This record gives sequence, structure tokens and C-alpha cells, in this order.
Amino acid sequence: MAQEQKDQQHPLWNGDRQIVDALLSGEPTDYNLAELARLKIRYNGFPGARDIQTDLDRVLKQWKLTEDALYERTRQIHETSQVYKGRGAKRDDWS
Repeated sequence: MAQEQKDQQHPLWNGDRQIVDALLSGEPTDYNLAELARLKIRYNGFPGARDIQTDLDRVLKQWKLTEDALYERTRQIHETSQVYKGRGAKRDDWS
């Protein structure tokens, strides 16, 4: 008999929720694209935060992007510019 997994609360949910709300009403700037990709990676496969996962997918649709196109575009952005200048640019914040 399979045991049902209970959804977990992500420890960064509160701050991430604010970012996602801003993305929902924002434009696909380089910074916003980088934030969207970062959060898609963070929540990929996470057992919970369904509202954030759903809204991240909604932002992709609003901006008429696929996940692959998003990652391709953000790779180019990170190669050519420092999106997170002055915001702890050296800090890894993926998970």
C-alpha cells in the first residue's frame, strides 16, 4: 500500500511568493526572466508550494515561452551580462 506524501512548506515560500506575484504583473525583462528560471529550477519536483508552481507556469504562458526557451534565453543572458549585480551576485541561490 503506497503511503501518500504530504505537501511540504518550502522554507523560502514567503519571499518567493512576492517575487512570483511581481512576475505575474511584470514584463519579461532580463532580470525577470532570470528570476523565473531560478524559481522554476528551485520548485521543480518540490512536493508542495503548488500555488507557486502553478503561477510560474502561468507566467511562462503569459510571456509565450516554453520552459526550454526560457532556459536557453537565460543562459544567453547570464553569458553576456550580470543580472544580479549588487544583489549578492556571488551567492548561489538555486535551492
